[in-house]
Amino acid sequence: QANHLTSHSRTHILNKLVTKMDFSKLTPEQQQQVLAQAQNQANQEIMREMMEKMTASCFKLCAGTSGNKLDTREQSCLALCQDRYLECRQHVEEELQRRQASS
Repeated sequence: QANHLTSHSRTHILNKLVTKMDFSKLTPEQQQQVLAQAQNQANQEIMREMMEKMTASCFKLCAGTSGNKLDTREQSCLALCQDRYLECRQHVEEELQRRQASS
């Protein structure tokens, strides 16, 4: 599902940017610049979505037992949860790149 959201976000942003202009009237260099800018925007959106999901998931798992302030245990749990989330995402990305390179 995360890969679907990533692909969907990237496609949405690319389509939005390209439909605002007549892509065929651009030089090849300009087309490359537009695509690079769109890719950058898509990556930023994907990162924002990932951070929101990670925050919500880790907060739900770790927080809420000590009232309106995080205690030491909750802070530690949040830090470890975020570390695991990011490590898992990195592992998945590396594995996908490996599979794409071998196919």
